[in-house]
Amino acid sequence: MAFGHLAGAVNNFFYWVTNPVWMGGTLVGTAIGGFIVFFHGGNDYGKAAYLAIGIPFIWLGVLFAVLSFRVGKWVATIGAYARFLLLGFFTIVVAVYGAKHGFHGISAGGFKPTYESFVLLVPLILFSLVGFELPSAAGEEMEDAKEDVPAGIAKSVLATGLLYGLPVLGILLVLPVGQATGLAGFPDAIKQTLTVFGGHLTPAADGQVTSHLSTTGTVLGWAMAVLIAIVAFTSGLTWIMGSDRTLAVSCYDGAGPKYLGGFSARFGTPLRVNVLSGIVSTAIFVATLYITSGNAAKFFNVALALAISTTLISYLGIFPAAWKLRGQRPEDDSYRAPLLPLMTILSVAFVLFSTVEVLFPGLGDEWFGSDYRPDDWKPSEKWVYLFTEAVPLVLFTVIAVAFWAMGKRHRDTELSRLAEPMSASTVDPAGR
Repeated sequence: MAFGHLAGAVNNFFYWVTNPVWMGGTLVGTAIGGFIVFFHGGNDYGKAAYLAIGIPFIWLGVLFAVLSFRVGKWVATIGAYARFLLLGFFTIVVAVYGAKHGFHGISAGGFKPTYESFVLLVPLILFSLVGFELPSAAGEEMEDAKEDVPAGIAKSVLATGLLYGLPVLGILLVLPVGQATGLAGFPDAIKQTLTVFGGHLTPAADGQVTSHLSTTGTVLGWAMAVLIAIVAFTSGLTWIMGSDRTLAVSCYDGAGPKYLGGFSARFGTPLRVNVLSGIVSTAIFVATLYITSGNAAKFFNVALALAISTTLISYLGIFPAAWKLRGQRPEDDSYRAPLLPLMTILSVAFVLFSTVEVLFPGLGDEWFGSDYRPDDWKPSEKWVYLFTEAVPLVLFTVIAVAFWAMGKRHRDTELSRLAEPMSASTVDPAGR
């Protein structure tokens, strides 16, 4: 309504494709990272093992997404409890570990802001804070969406602050600065704190430490690895369930192929889009795995950066739309926010900055310099990194425009039908 069908089609495609990318990249990588730390001594698996874990991870998510929202929401609820258990337990154990060994992580001076930290953290922070609007995509399946959606958003904001803030603080307090990053940062921090239940630490000359678990610590480590995988899986499932509905309705409305706008009569879910999500997610997973030669850290960083960029690009349309519609439809009080023009300008500016920095880490200071490039990437590989990020974005844009073109015939047909005067057969003798 704000910017036309083409803008809506491109925006909705990016809003949707973020989640297959996230599922097949970042979330699979997160689950594998937990397995590597707790089951494989911190050593990479081979490609065959990655495929054996990743493919079932993706398609089990598709299966639950195909099931009705009434069934799928319980899987998401299990994930919420797993998240509280995982992060709550970690927060408590951090306190126990600190009381026993002291805290040797980042010092107070480490929180001093720098341009490098700004460039690295702003995209991640924005990525973690967008998406509270997702429940509205399933509003028609709620008993009272007008009450449930705002209440759910308010609870999510509070829970997110606690569930992100406390564990991140724990990681920074426990791990040496050089280890508090990348794929294994969170599992490594858990493993280090679990040594209070059985195990020991081996310090290295560079100030980093290696954790070794035994007895009860080992068993708890296995449980934490499983919980990490469950949390990653259910996080992806929740988003797939919501974003697949968004794309299906968009296609039904003429912003994409009409074929993808259908909902299953049996399950009431967008079955075709669900399957498409699985295909795209699998393609992203396999392509990223082979581009990074099975390096888990590289895999995680590439997938995370691509998920961040596709996510943020979609909000370049979402944020201004509210401001535009507020001016166009002053009588509609569905959307309200204080200082909407200022908030929109600031949000779009941050999103643009973050998108550029994700594609060109360190641009404006030292593109792909040591302070900016992702873990395990060499300076000579900056063009490979850019290729892995930019090419999918261009491809997604082309597909989104193609979807819009494919939906044009459906849009024109619907408009013609609505414009036709009612035939005489539809009017009864009383003139109704």
